[in-house]
Amino acid sequence: MTQPVFPPLLSGHPVQGGEDPFDHAQAMAALGCDAGSVVYNIQADRLRAAIVFAPEVPLQDAMTMLPLCTVGFQNALGALAPPEVAVHLGWDGPIFVNGARCGRFRVAASTSDPETEPDWLVVGWELALLQTGDEPGKSPDVTALYDEGCADVSPVQLVESWSRHMLTWLNRWSEDGNAPLHGEWMGLLQGVGEPYGDRGVFLGADERFGMLLRNGADTQIVPLTHLLEDAH
Repeated sequence: MTQPVFPPLLSGHPVQGGEDPFDHAQAMAALGCDAGSVVYNIQADRLRAAIVFAPEVPLQDAMTMLPLCTVGFQNALGALAPPEVAVHLGWDGPIFVNGARCGRFRVAASTSDPETEPDWLVVGWELALLQTGDEPGKSPDVTALYDEGCADVSPVQLVESWSRHMLTWLNRWSEDGNAPLHGEWMGLLQGVGEPYGDRGVFLGADERFGMLLRNGADTQIVPLTHLLEDAH
């Protein structure tokens, strides 16, 4: 299998078998690897990737890398998939293809303190390519990429395209701040205006991409740091 070719500033690091790029990238980051290291694992039934960032801002601002990576992914898959395929995002990480869950994003950092500048931050994602269950139609809210008319989408091309779109957004964010990214991201979010479990109605997101939840007369903000997983 050919390996992805990454743009300058990024370097690829393949892992094999059951190894999780998200965990591997955190281990590399803790040892001081370069920012822009992309770890990936391409298997027949799923695609996983993760990227290491070295933010120079407090964690609460560095968390912007999560929506930035998700928008880059949506733009990449949207460009490679047939035009009738709809790709949307969830605030807390899910990837939706034609309305059904097809993958997810994850995030971890060296600190959980919003005011502290993290040594590293890792954003990872995974995408189901093939459904491996006995009865794929049994869960209509869960799908795989190849079941949605995307059998011609190459996983290698998708990783390459994501890295390029992500860098484009990173450059735009560094020049123009959160506003353009926020506008693009809000247009891709699924579930705005709908109940979010029993916690209230999902109204949208504040300027730092925190979830706005209305419960009766009260509106609360759930910051993106709420999504941080424990560092490995």
